[in-house]
Amino acid sequence: MNSGILLSLLGFLPLVTPTCPVPCRCTTRITDCSLKNLTVENLPTAFRPSAEIIHLASNRLTSIPNGLFDNLRSLQAVYLQGNPWECTCDILYLRSWLQWQQNRSLYRDVRCSSPEHLQGRIIAYLTEDEIVSTCQHWYCSLALLSQLSLFILLILQTILVILIIVYLRKFRRMSSSDRTRGREGSDRTGTVAGHGAGRDPGQ
Repeated sequence: MNSGILLSLLGFLPLVTPTCPVPCRCTTRITDCSLKNLTVENLPTAFRPSAEIIHLASNRLTSIPNGLFDNLRSLQAVYLQGNPWECTCDILYLRSWLQWQQNRSLYRDVRCSSPEHLQGRIIAYLTEDEIVSTCQHWYCSLALLSQLSLFILLILQTILVILIIVYLRKFRRMSSSDRTRGREGSDRTGTVAGHGAGRDPGQ
């Protein structure tokens, strides 16, 4: 009975045991995803919980998705050098994670590639204000674009209102002209009828 239950449980193990994320190579302790041309979009969304070392070096990563390393209890090191890190809002998670690492010297080669004023800086030693300033710049640009769009919309609405007013005035003038013509036509008809009624039938 017990052996049957054990075999049943073993039969389900492939379903619950995490597999090596594509396109990486894995051992029990090491997950090697270096030199795979990875970007943020095709980076694995999860790694083996048993992973102690993860290699992500020499890819095209600009940031790390929020929470990617948080549940890896056995994790000891992640090799991140050789990536074009963009030190903007999206780098906040990686910076925070690096600052929690005991051996920061391991991450001295994890440096900003952009923006220009932070190029070459070690990410682990960036201040929050330096990163937030890039976020504010982005928000300011978005706000400026929104204001410009609103201004253009107001101009279009103003032009539309002017066109409607011009059309209504033109319509009123045409209606007034038609009414005037109608009255003149009625007056002429009445005058002609009056003249006809005033003549002597014997004449």
